[in-house]
Amino acid sequence: MIEGGTGGRRAGRGRPNQEPPGQEVVSTGSTAGDKRRANFLELFFDLVLVFALSGVVSRVVSDLSADTFARQWAALLYILVLVLPMMWLWTTTSHITSRFDPRRPAVQVMVLLTAFGVVFMASSLPYAFVGRGWAFAVPYVALQVGRPLVLIGLSRDRAQRVLYARSAIWFTVSAVPWLAGIPVQGGARVGLWALAITIDLVSARFSWPVPGLSRQSDSAWEPSKTHHLADRYEQLLLIALGESVLSLGITYTDTPVSLATTLALVVGFVTTVLLWRIYYYRVGQVLPEAVDLAGDQVRAGQTVGRAHVLMVLGIVLVAAGYEIVVTNPVDHVRPAWLAAALGGPVVYIVGRIGLERVVFNRLSRRRLIGIAALAAVALPLAFTTPLIVATGALAVLLGMALADARQARGRPPEAPSPATTRPKRT
Repeated sequence: MIEGGTGGRRAGRGRPNQEPPGQEVVSTGSTAGDKRRANFLELFFDLVLVFALSGVVSRVVSDLSADTFARQWAALLYILVLVLPMMWLWTTTSHITSRFDPRRPAVQVMVLLTAFGVVFMASSLPYAFVGRGWAFAVPYVALQVGRPLVLIGLSRDRAQRVLYARSAIWFTVSAVPWLAGIPVQGGARVGLWALAITIDLVSARFSWPVPGLSRQSDSAWEPSKTHHLADRYEQLLLIALGESVLSLGITYTDTPVSLATTLALVVGFVTTVLLWRIYYYRVGQVLPEAVDLAGDQVRAGQTVGRAHVLMVLGIVLVAAGYEIVVTNPVDHVRPAWLAAALGGPVVYIVGRIGLERVVFNRLSRRRLIGIAALAAVALPLAFTTPLIVATGALAVLLGMALADARQARGRPPEAPSPATTRPKRT
């Protein structure tokens, strides 16, 4: 089986720092040397996600480019309905590999089956709402219902077993609209699947409540696991940014080269670099330490998860918008194109604001100003071309990045300062 690299290390008092193979990872408190990194199997799963996100972008761009007003706006809804289920699979998988030693054969098989399920779902994306709905819904339902049942048998902790039992019940509830969407097409399927993923996310937000079953919490954001999950979310964002570059490069390769398309490529690439810069400096650099210091690590971790999902959605919107820019750089801009090109950065910045609240316990005025600037330029840019719209979005992001650099110039790197800080462990 695939070896996990550093995937099985943990800290313990008065005992070796190596977790015996095949054992469940148990929280014992973290120290500076207690940072389990993602293993090779988890990184392989991330690469599968690149294929999936790229498929979503290709799927929605075809509708954004359609002649009908309704199809263009429907494409923005499709992003939510298609991205969120795969993101939820990624999130639940990351939580599994944080709770359980990823060197266990059963866990490795589970991750590999999940990766194959995501590949299968992604292969159905071109026909997701007009046919082959089973190829998207059935793997998702099978994984989300089946994995908790397996984990109940693997876990030695009662709180975990009850947690997985509750989640399996709720995933079974959401399976009804997931599967009901298979025999129908178009808007009916979109509506049923939107209901299904809403049930999944809302029930998880309230820890899958089930009458008669204990609500005792068991979080993957326990002290010994904060660095692992924070690192996983950082890697998720880099994967999404990599997908954006991949889509941009493929689109440019398949498009006749001109000065306008080349400028669109430059603008799209620089925009991706700025998104990376705005995330990484300074929040991304100290995110694991901030979550580790937070007084309420579970709440901080949940906020981190939601913020990264928002940022990935923003990146997918940006990638779709920039495919339109490269293929139609000098056409008259359409409202749905404008929404993607400007709305993507707005959604991204909203997620980044959430991270800043966790890491530094403040509301970033520079981010709020950036959102206001993007909203302000929307109306005048509506009468221009996609390339000018993209350049306008780039200018706002560049101003934000320059403001960050000016704020940091001549000062020592800012240390994380979450709202409430736990005493350091020795």
